[in-house]
Amino acid sequence: MYRIKTLNKIAPVGLAELDAERFTVGDDVSGEDGILVRSAKLHDYAFPENLLAIARAGAGTNNIPVDRCAEQGIVVFNTPGANANAVKELVLCALLLSSRDVLGGADWVRQQAMTEGVDVAAAVEKGKSAFVGPEIYRKTLGVIGLGAIGALVCNIALSMGMDVYGYDPFLSVDAALRLDRHIHVVKDENELFRQADYITIHVPCVDATRGSINADAISRMKDGVRIINLARGELVNDDDMIAALESGKVSCYVTDFPNNKITLAKHVVAIPHLGASTPESEDNCAVMAARELQDYILNGNITNSVNYPTVSMDRTGVARICVAHRNIPAMLANITMLLSQQGINVDHMTNKSKGDYAYTILELNRDVEDAVVEEITQIPGVLRVRVLR
Repeated sequence: MYRIKTLNKIAPVGLAELDAERFTVGDDVSGEDGILVRSAKLHDYAFPENLLAIARAGAGTNNIPVDRCAEQGIVVFNTPGANANAVKELVLCALLLSSRDVLGGADWVRQQAMTEGVDVAAAVEKGKSAFVGPEIYRKTLGVIGLGAIGALVCNIALSMGMDVYGYDPFLSVDAALRLDRHIHVVKDENELFRQADYITIHVPCVDATRGSINADAISRMKDGVRIINLARGELVNDDDMIAALESGKVSCYVTDFPNNKITLAKHVVAIPHLGASTPESEDNCAVMAARELQDYILNGNITNSVNYPTVSMDRTGVARICVAHRNIPAMLANITMLLSQQGINVDHMTNKSKGDYAYTILELNRDVEDAVVEEITQIPGVLRVRVLR
């Protein structure tokens, strides 16, 4: 039995994906082979030696020490696209909240109702002009990041009559095919900044993007731009944003990542991290994470990993060797040489790399002895070897 530890509440529909005859699942499991997690922080977590993989039921993996896992041959999965529709819908809400001051108006109406002697119906007719805001129809939306979420946002905004500009320096062919042909995909973010009345951010928070919405970037945007951040709080420099809000350069900032500093700034709409908080999204993420984890543990296939490449192959041989290793020369030659010396034929093989790391699957025509597996483990650069029979 493989042991799967849950470090957060995982939707039951996801847990049901794990074969009960082959997996023991729970938050009290120890010596785990796999981990299912949502937001629990794992940077100080002591991983068991036999831990094979961590599946995050969500897109972001900032709570997981991805590099440390890669060094230990632990595959980290996420669930891109599983929460995309939920976030897309909240972006639509944020667009309207940033324009129409619905929240400010609703609070003001409540205050009127709580004031003795005030006729609310009469008061709102006199006071509503303070909350007037523009329509989004025929305005220009700039979408930074054109992955699963960004593409949905582009297409739905276009259908609502907006002119849409998209920017993604790493735009994949698959992502491009998801975009309506009327989306303006630009190669220079400055073009997006010049055009956009509204900007929404949908990129991961990595070294290259952290703090990228700062004073310099904002200075290149339109006066009065409205900015939406449902991706990660660290993408925006809070001090620079507050200064831009105070000067009027930015008319409104909607963030799904409130903190003590930004929440109380004027013209900020702070949402309590609701981007993926729908039952449908939680179910989708849990199902995808469980399927990824199960396929890797049982078959050695990798899909949607953030630290290892996507490598998948049908089971056809007597035994399958799965090797997580560094992306260095002669690795395949060294592995296959050891197998050939033992008279073991490789029926099928696949290998891919991702940055500094690579992953190889070999289908063998007969079983392999533990001594041979140990020899492969000792090859310089090999991080983990598994045999599936």
